[in-house]
Amino acid sequence: MDIKLDPSRDDLPLMANTSHILVKHYVLDLDVDFESQIIEGTIVLFFESGNRFEKQSGSTEETCRSDSNEACRFRMPEPCHSPVTDTRTFSSKTGYDDFANCGKGEKDTSSKDGNHDNPEQASGISSSKYCCDTGNHGSEDFLLVLDCCDLSVLKVEEVDVAAVPGIEKFTRSPRLTVVSEELRNQIVHELVTLPAARWREQLDYYAGCSQAPGCGELLFDTDTWSLQIRKTGAQTATDFPHAIRIWYSTKPQGRSVTWTSDQSGRPCVYTMGSPINNRALFPCQEPPVAMSTWQATVRAAASFVVLMSGENSAKPTQLREGCASWHYYVTMPMPASTFTVAVGSWTEMKPETCLSEDLAAERSLSPSEADFRYVGICGHTEYPCRFQNPSATTQEIIPHRVFAPVCLRDACQETLLQLVPPCLSAAHSVLGTHPFSRLDILIVPANFPSLGMASPHIIFLSQSVLTGASHLCGTRLCHEIAHAWFGLAIGARDWTEEWLSEGFATHLEDVFWAEAQQLAPHEAQERQELKACLRWCRLQDEVRNSPEEMQVLRPNKEKTGHVSDSGSSVIKHGLNPEKVFMQVHYLKGYFLLRFLAQRLGDDTYFAFLRKFVHTFHGQLILSQDFLQMLLENIPEEKRLELSVENIFRDWLESSGIPQPLQSERPAGAECGLARQVSAEVEKWIRVNRRPRKRKRREAEEVFEKLLPDQLVLLLEHLLEQKTLNPRTLQSLERTYHLPQQDAEVLGLRSPPPAPVPPHSSSVRLTTLTASGTRISGSPSMV
Repeated sequence: MDIKLDPSRDDLPLMANTSHILVKHYVLDLDVDFESQIIEGTIVLFFESGNRFEKQSGSTEETCRSDSNEACRFRMPEPCHSPVTDTRTFSSKTGYDDFANCGKGEKDTSSKDGNHDNPEQASGISSSKYCCDTGNHGSEDFLLVLDCCDLSVLKVEEVDVAAVPGIEKFTRSPRLTVVSEELRNQIVHELVTLPAARWREQLDYYAGCSQAPGCGELLFDTDTWSLQIRKTGAQTATDFPHAIRIWYSTKPQGRSVTWTSDQSGRPCVYTMGSPINNRALFPCQEPPVAMSTWQATVRAAASFVVLMSGENSAKPTQLREGCASWHYYVTMPMPASTFTVAVGSWTEMKPETCLSEDLAAERSLSPSEADFRYVGICGHTEYPCRFQNPSATTQEIIPHRVFAPVCLRDACQETLLQLVPPCLSAAHSVLGTHPFSRLDILIVPANFPSLGMASPHIIFLSQSVLTGASHLCGTRLCHEIAHAWFGLAIGARDWTEEWLSEGFATHLEDVFWAEAQQLAPHEAQERQELKACLRWCRLQDEVRNSPEEMQVLRPNKEKTGHVSDSGSSVIKHGLNPEKVFMQVHYLKGYFLLRFLAQRLGDDTYFAFLRKFVHTFHGQLILSQDFLQMLLENIPEEKRLELSVENIFRDWLESSGIPQPLQSERPAGAECGLARQVSAEVEKWIRVNRRPRKRKRREAEEVFEKLLPDQLVLLLEHLLEQKTLNPRTLQSLERTYHLPQQDAEVLGLRSPPPAPVPPHSSSVRLTTLTASGTRISGSPSMV
């Protein structure tokens, strides 16, 4: 492989050789075992190779090269004398109590050792040295490289797709008499290229193929970041089997999922936006260009609910007493990093009374009202697209559900449930067609490190958004809803350009939230100016307290989007622990978009944004794709000196405060609401300076009622004072009822973690106490 890793650096490697072969579909068949904290089962991968794929004589040597330069070791397959079938029997211990786990399917006897930490024993396959730098058997074979970490891979085998009943319809022969590798690959090719209108048939055949017998085990090996697979004699990607099955299990310490307890003390497991994404959940192709569909069957004890980022609202199928399975699927190709699962004792939360918004859960506009629709063929790979469905384009509020531990029922009913319909409606009014057909919202356990994380069809929210009034919950919900368009339906082709996701979501959350509250235009403008004041302060703090190299939004500059010949690459600073606490891509991205919207005018800017969404949904973009289309679609008189090159130089490729922002902010820093805060700050400073014993006739200060964002700005200004005496702090608590405020008011907001893709944001709390000190902690502590 043509990528060299320096273990002392903090870059995240993407190892998959996507330039040679691409996964088009995954079929996962998994059991969740809470007792051992392991997810295990099989994954079947369906590939498509391209016409650029030539004999990879050097790929073996490059991929196998290790730091120690030792010879690579591959597990050698024993002859496959009989097909492996999955009878899905269940163990006798199933259902022993509420936390019982589904018994595992009948496993191949080769894995009965169970020692997952010893790959040679666990595989059940004899191993011999397989030197990568020699010219003996297999040294010229094509090597499939998948991103993989913290997994125990037990076996890899080719799938005999030709054994599926009715599969001959995908061949040129009415009867399959002689089955060759070429024929199997032809069947897979016909299957993965079926027209979008036949998506149900396609999913059925994928499921049938995933249950087909194996027809030969494949050589494989693992290292820290990858799984490497070969078939002796298959010298090109075209020759390599296009359907393979991997038997594997996760590890309790795997970094893609978190095993924990919910707020009711019951066990649960979920994907929490790890910096390594999903490679410790299943072997996959991580680079964003590897857009694929998937379907998954997950078995767990019947007392658990399985939520996933699938487009269907799955219902459990009872398999036997105490055990149930859940099946999800997606038909829109997405990067593997967007796959999300959460298994726990979740309860669906429903409003006590049916509001008009709830009755209109699938409310649509008339075609005449939907003036933002654009007629034309979509530019993405073919799939059943909502932008081409007239009923979907006018659907103002998509079907949605809210899940949480039962102990949070009251909090959800008081705050969250009533906000979902207006926030969805507001997003539709601004951007148009919802890219996804439904939405689940889950209140995740207290150890969740962010305020929110968006994935296709599902949003995770922290319990912290349920405290206080609706402001924090509403803004966070709007932020995550915005990711449906920017970050998911439209993704960054190079993950270092995180601003294409987080900058847009941060800018749009203000617009969505103002629309959801139905604020008058002048009131919405004032509140957005106040938010800009807050973010300006935070950006200045960020620039002062972070490394310059991590303040650049386009760190790869002219090499942005470039990958090696094999398709591998690295994400700069992807594993840097400091990055989790940085929000420069949120803030600088937000201010760039705000700058462009002010230059063009809101009407022109948002009309363009709707056009951009229609043009690029279902695709991956780079910064220049957005900027070039923007400049091409605005009048010459509004461009002034704007150019892609200037924006790169001033905003995306430099550290520190962008030059246009330095000159623009002082002029507009003090909006009306911010000036009101400044006046209140002066009052509190006077109170803080007063001696304990005051003159009798000295007038008491009268404090104004403040909005939540004003209160945050007030506390930030007060914390800049050298000292605040306990008497002042007690008065602050009484005046603003601080213990009852939301998490953002209780603390000073600090940089959000950004596990993109998928998308999230967070706060670190610095709480005022009566002793005049600050206590820092995570949102889950609120």
